[in-house]
Amino acid sequence: MCLVALAWKTHPRWRLVLAGNRDEFHARPTAALAAWPEAPGVLAGRDLQSGGSWMGAGPEGRIAVVTNVRDPGLAAPPGAPSRGALVAGFLGDQAPAASAATQQETQAGRFAPFNLLLADAEDCRYIGNWPAQLQRVVPPGIHGISNGPFDDPWPKTRRLCTALSEWLQGDAEDPAPLWQALANEQLAVDADLPHTGVPLDLERRLSATFIRDARYGTRASTVIAIDHAGHGWIAERRFGPEGRFDGETRLAF
Repeated sequence: MCLVALAWKTHPRWRLVLAGNRDEFHARPTAALAAWPEAPGVLAGRDLQSGGSWMGAGPEGRIAVVTNVRDPGLAAPPGAPSRGALVAGFLGDQAPAASAATQQETQAGRFAPFNLLLADAEDCRYIGNWPAQLQRVVPPGIHGISNGPFDDPWPKTRRLCTALSEWLQGDAEDPAPLWQALANEQLAVDADLPHTGVPLDLERRLSATFIRDARYGTRASTVIAIDHAGHGWIAERRFGPEGRFDGETRLAF
């Protein structure tokens, strides 16, 4: 998952709304959003290469989402486990977000650079391990993460956060405006691009919310909405090479 906008405890109906895109190589095997038979209550897509997930929902309105950090000079520690295990582990567990975040922080150095959000009914926590290990309480409001630091104002992060804010100011029912925002292929102007160490042409292409390419691009768009009673839904749209639409799933919990 490479782009996430989150609204946390800022709406009278929705405790949490999350919208995000997962960008990945199209050749990486992936299972669609579904209930996990071995983990009752977990609703998520699955990375079939490493077994974890990038975003999902769990019992009582738990959510987790992970993004990687983009820097060609950053290397994973030898034998590093999959970052998707951070999502799967939290969703399948019963530990509160606060204590889970503390434990994840102690293990963060084992993983390649990541940003992780964990939330339950009470807390939303951010954990990261680059440039240093960090855990923080996420305050009520609208927040965004891409492949840099938490709330870093990359152009596509700002655009998606603005779209989420506008959606919440309306009837906050029909997710069509959020899907539209997640499908935005606008590139940032060079002056606004982040500097992550990749060539300029690649930095431009990666500045779009939705990345359309034959080899690497947006594989899934996901929207999650959870009310203050812990009820809600998770929906996923899937895409193949060159942005080919491959299906949609929506599950209630």
